[in-house]
Amino acid sequence: MPQMALVIIDMLNDFVKGTLKNERSERIVPTIRELIETARKRGIPVIYSNDAHLPELDKEFDIWGSHAVAGTKGAQVIDELKPKKGDYIVPKRRYSSFFETDLDLTLREMEVSVLIITGQHTNCCVKHTTADAFFRGYKTIIPQDAVEALSEEEHRWGLEYLKRFYKADISTTRKVTSEMKAASFTEANPAPKK
Repeated sequence: MPQMALVIIDMLNDFVKGTLKNERSERIVPTIRELIETARKRGIPVIYSNDAHLPELDKEFDIWGSHAVAGTKGAQVIDELKPKKGDYIVPKRRYSSFFETDLDLTLREMEVSVLIITGQHTNCCVKHTTADAFFRGYKTIIPQDAVEALSEEEHRWGLEYLKRFYKADISTTRKVTSEMKAASFTEANPAPKK
């Protein structure tokens, strides 16, 4: 059975409660937490892909203003979804979790072929991460109740785009947790420990 990894994108203080607050993101916190708990119990890697911008330098600031500056509270994962020992944290400075990061190398070393992608925003960072996953040959699963955008229209547009152009499996948290329970890491190929 293919090895899975759970990716949580930008569930940070600045995106949920701060500078670029998305009020709609509060509704996906419980579903992401459920996916995280299931993944940890089953030995499926949990990977946090977080904006960690350089102060007064990143080109994204020209579009969004200063946000998620590395080392600040705004760039930390919200308390409800905090990483734990054994989880992986991949800082990023652009929309895609793959761009100029070591995510692909980490996944290949764990022999992961299926990514469960969650977080924000369906039509931006989730979209660009899914595109780069597709280009690299990963299968992607998007639990539609564990991703969110700034509006319902943007969220729905993002989901349709991911399905149409990257053949993402648009699913639900309930279905994905069932799949995770059936697809945990085997004794022969355990999840690496940090």
